[in-house]
Amino acid sequence: MFILVASFLVVLCIVLIVVFYVTNYVSYSDFGEKLTPFECGFDPLSKMRSPFSTRFFLLVVLFLIFDVEIALLFPVLSMFDSNMSLLTTSALMMFLIILLFGMFHEWNEGALDWFSS
Repeated sequence: MFILVASFLVVLCIVLIVVFYVTNYVSYSDFGEKLTPFECGFDPLSKMRSPFSTRFFLLVVLFLIFDVEIALLFPVLSMFDSNMSLLTTSALMMFLIILLFGMFHEWNEGALDWFSS
């Protein structure tokens, strides 16, 4: 059994090394724009004091807020295996309702639309 596992690992390592070398030598000459650095929604080679996109900033802040709220749901969702009290369930439902109302409000205000119509 040990010989079988060891030979599988050796074959897997050789296949991964071959895939790495095959994909490493692909020419990226057509993708010059994709290889340029991109930070914070503006061209890094432009003027340093150019106006910052408030739409981009608002979208980033909304993403961070909803991302943190979703991260707060993971410990609560792991409690579903155990018996949850009525108070815990109602607090979770209230949190989800507030989260959904906030998302629908931002959607209605157009903050989630990147392109304005």
